[in-house]
Amino acid sequence: MDPSVEPCQNFYQYACGGWIERHVIPETSSLHSVFNILRDELEIVLKGVLEMENKDDREAFKKAKTLYSSCMNEKRMWSLEDTLAVLNARYNKKAVLEMFVWPDDRDSSSYIIHVDQPLLGMPSRDYYLSDGNYKKVHCAYLEFMVSIARIAREDRNLTQDEERVWEDMTQVLALETDIANATSPAEERNDITVLYNKMTLREAQQAFNLNGFNWTRYIQGIMSSVSVTVQPDEPIVVYCSPYLEKLSDVLSKHSHRTLQNYLAWMLIMERVSSMSRRFKDVRAHYRKALHGTTVEEARWRDCVRYVQGNMENAVGALYVRETFSGNSKRMVRELIRKIQEAYVETLEELSWMDEQSKEKAREKHPNQLISHSHKFKNDGSSDRNTSIEENYFENILENLAASAQKVHKKLREPVDPDMWIIGAAVVNAFYSHNRNQIVFPAGILQPPFFSEKQLQALNFGGIGMVIGHEITHGFDDHGRNFDKDGNMYNWWSNYSAERFEDQSKCMVEQYGKFSWKLAGGQNVSGITTLGENIADNGGVRQAYKAYMKWVEREGEEPRLPGLDMDHKQLFFLNFAQVWCGACRPEYAIQSIKTDPHSPLEYRVLGSLQNFEAFSEAFHCARGAPMNPEEKCRVW
Repeated sequence: MDPSVEPCQNFYQYACGGWIERHVIPETSSLHSVFNILRDELEIVLKGVLEMENKDDREAFKKAKTLYSSCMNEKRMWSLEDTLAVLNARYNKKAVLEMFVWPDDRDSSSYIIHVDQPLLGMPSRDYYLSDGNYKKVHCAYLEFMVSIARIAREDRNLTQDEERVWEDMTQVLALETDIANATSPAEERNDITVLYNKMTLREAQQAFNLNGFNWTRYIQGIMSSVSVTVQPDEPIVVYCSPYLEKLSDVLSKHSHRTLQNYLAWMLIMERVSSMSRRFKDVRAHYRKALHGTTVEEARWRDCVRYVQGNMENAVGALYVRETFSGNSKRMVRELIRKIQEAYVETLEELSWMDEQSKEKAREKHPNQLISHSHKFKNDGSSDRNTSIEENYFENILENLAASAQKVHKKLREPVDPDMWIIGAAVVNAFYSHNRNQIVFPAGILQPPFFSEKQLQALNFGGIGMVIGHEITHGFDDHGRNFDKDGNMYNWWSNYSAERFEDQSKCMVEQYGKFSWKLAGGQNVSGITTLGENIADNGGVRQAYKAYMKWVEREGEEPRLPGLDMDHKQLFFLNFAQVWCGACRPEYAIQSIKTDPHSPLEYRVLGSLQNFEAFSEAFHCARGAPMNPEEKCRVW
């Protein structure tokens, strides 16, 4: 805390100023926050369990530990020549087009092929199309590309032709810049009902010819790896019609050589972390320009994250077995029930929503999944039945193939509503609009978010707010388009839908006025952060309402020794302190364009400026910075 700051002037600085003063951003990181510290501590636990030998381990646990061991063995790396051949032959890297299998937004019980615009090599299209803060990253990116091309030529015993290398990679960057320019900015991709465009492959062929590009052949080439056949009448969902309409002109401007070099570059760039030291060394300048970091993470952290990402069920089970209490699960389930009740009660306070729409909103209670059971299937289905080798790069190739096949083969399978969308060893929480489901992994069920031993004011202000946040995602500008079964369906009356837009506009304008000094004075995008801002505002309201009902039943909690704050103030203090953090300017410049969340400080300030109960708890005068005359409320 920073008691020198008046809470009614800047509650974030009051709650987090001391934390920011005491914590130095590590040289390995561009962002250091409460979330990052919890993730670091979680990874230390995972390091311990992955390095612990146990001859009685189940098969999946042994595989996870072998995969970690192979990752830590930096002496056994790989041959670029052989690897590129395998990657090009076996794996469809998602460059130029993004293709994936996912539940149909209009029929959540079945999977369908989706096509979308691709991710880019740099974090957002702004790095390609804007100058100013992005220029040095753009230059470092080209130098990184050239350095990788030099190493690739060395490994293939090709003569070094400096002029040719620079020319080739400059053309690759020109192609990627054209691709970036063809993509739609995030502000234009907020409305899922506009993005969603269902058609057959035959219709896609007619609508997006792409200089003779054969859509059926493209999809069949991917699906043949899992023995799935597609015909021209196969339905697909296109999320990127404007991009595909521009792509023909982009492709016609560039040679086959440049396209091939671009695909090779994207394949290599994604795997640099898995390669030998010289590849990482040439990346260092780009990382410094992009993130402001000067030191790479410890190898074991990279390995923990890789194993966690590829064997999340086994790693999650190991983590739960090591750390998680069954009583915690019961307590969190009860918290969810209380906050769901509070959400239903808040509906009665809304004058902008008519009764018809309120009734539909009441019906849309999300399902819930909390952590993972300590029990773990040993039948090979909980994690891929992958052959884990001692050679790390062979394991990467195996996992790439297995990951792609696992996703693609779902096309002809029914959707499993009970399947976990994330592992247990994760410090975060999630809402799935296709399942109408909130998910709370074990990793977030720890202090300061939650503890069986801490005051309920802290639990409601921490994990309670997170629960309310995830529930509200079902009713934000994206989630509101889906019904209780996870299908995209308009359950709103015209009156309520119009009023929702009015209420949302207030929040867009409020957050759009926040100017982030660390990002060069750029303003937060009230449009791209709207969904998260709605969820933050709704989450803290619901959690506080639920806590007040708990206090009515159980009585006020005692004050903490040495802290002159009552139970209401403690609730808001913990809400703010879970967002304490600091970042480098490079991170700010990147995240203000790519992160759907508002910066940490404005997540706290925006939510509490809109909440009368906060101003009452801290006796903020009307018109004070934390108690403005105009307030915004959606839920």
